[in-house]
Formats: sequence, C-alpha cells, structure tokens
Amino acid sequence: MGRRIKKIKKIRLHHEGTHTLVFATVLYVLLMLACRMWLAPLCWPAFWVVLVTASVILGILFNFFQCPIRSYEGETEGIVVAPADGRVVVVEEVEEQEYFRDRRLMISIFMSLTNVHANWFPVDGVVRKVEHQNGNFHKAWLPKASIENERSTVVIQTPDGQEVLVRQIAGAMARRIVTYAEEGDNCFIDEHMGFIKFGSRVDVYLPLGSEPCIEFGQKTTGNQTIIAKLKA
Repeated sequence: MGRRIKKIKKIRLHHEGTHTLVFATVLYVLLMLACRMWLAPLCWPAFWVVLVTASVILGILFNFFQCPIRSYEGETEGIVVAPADGRVVVVEEVEEQEYFRDRRLMISIFMSLTNVHANWFPVDGVVRKVEHQNGNFHKAWLPKASIENERSTVVIQTPDGQEVLVRQIAGAMARRIVTYAEEGDNCFIDEHMGFIKFGSRVDVYLPLGSEPCIEFGQKTTGNQTIIAKLKA
C-alpha cells in the first residue's frame, strides 16, 4: 500500500479558477435574490430546494479549485509521488506508443469533480519534453482516453538518468489542460506541474522494474502518496 503523509501548510484557491468562481458567485447571488423576491412568496419549499442545490454546486466549484500547498517529507531519490488527488484506475505494464515506444509500468489516477485538480511533479529531475496533443473527450476512466483524448505530455529525466512520462488527459467534461512545465526546466516534488479543469486523469509511465506502491482502486493524495519506487 502507498505511504501517505499529510502535511498541508495551508489551502488557497487556484488562480486558474478566478474567473469561473467570480462568475459563479455573482450568478449565485443574483439567483438567490431573484428566488427570494419571486419564488419564495409563491412556494417556500421550492425556494429551499433551489437554495440548497445552488449552494452545493457552488461548494463543489470552490472545492474543485482549491490549491493546497503541500510539502513532501522524506527522501525523494527514487521516489515517485502521486501527481494528483484521485483514485487509481490502472496499475499495469503497457506498450507506450508515442514517446518511449516500448513497454512501461503505467499508473493512472482518475480525478472526479470532487477532487482538487492541481497537478504536481511526481519526481525530481529535468524536463526533457513538453507536448500538447488535440483529441477527443471520452470519459477519462476509459482505457482509450490515454491515446485518443486531448492530452499534454511531460517527460522528466531523473538525476540518475531514468525517464518518467506524465500525461495530463482531458475527460468528458474537461476542456482545458494547463501545463506549467517547460523544456529544460529543473523540476521538483512539491512544485505544481499544471491544472486540468473538471473531470480528468493523469497517467504516469515508469521504467520496467519500478516497484508499484499502490493498488487498483486506492485513493491518492497529490504530492503525498508514494505510488512507486524506481529501480536503482
């Protein structure tokens, strides 16, 4: 099982959600005022249904755009941490066709609407490749999403020369993938790699011989849960 360390300094809202949250909050206030003036006098139960529903939706949006500042505690050499909050949907050897063109250990994490959607670098190293590819918007948990959906690929070379590929994948509702990584940058665990708006997934491709530390269906905490250990 993955080791999970929860040391969260503070939580803030991600700047990627500023416009969405401002618009949603204004719309919420206007809706509540309109319902209070016209709907409440006619039917109080209907007013409360609208109030609760709108409040839940707004709460989900604020949760979605949280941006926790997390610090990983422990030795990072040879360690691969979860790049995202979510649930493990794949742990298996696969043929990676776009970059390595050989077999790799693939670990996929699906992010639902209730998860924070900030993404972290899973390893320390140097960014060797960043590429965005347009594609479809299948449901993110489907296997074909990894090769057919819109996606952004980041390849990181670790200090000992191993290459790790991280792929941000859009889902049925996701329409924007943001990647902060740039080729040639030094990257570190604890740093944000990007952000995906709404339901999506992140795939990590590791060299064969890497030891998975998580299981199918397990929940992960980004930048905290150890998902694998690289072969020395």
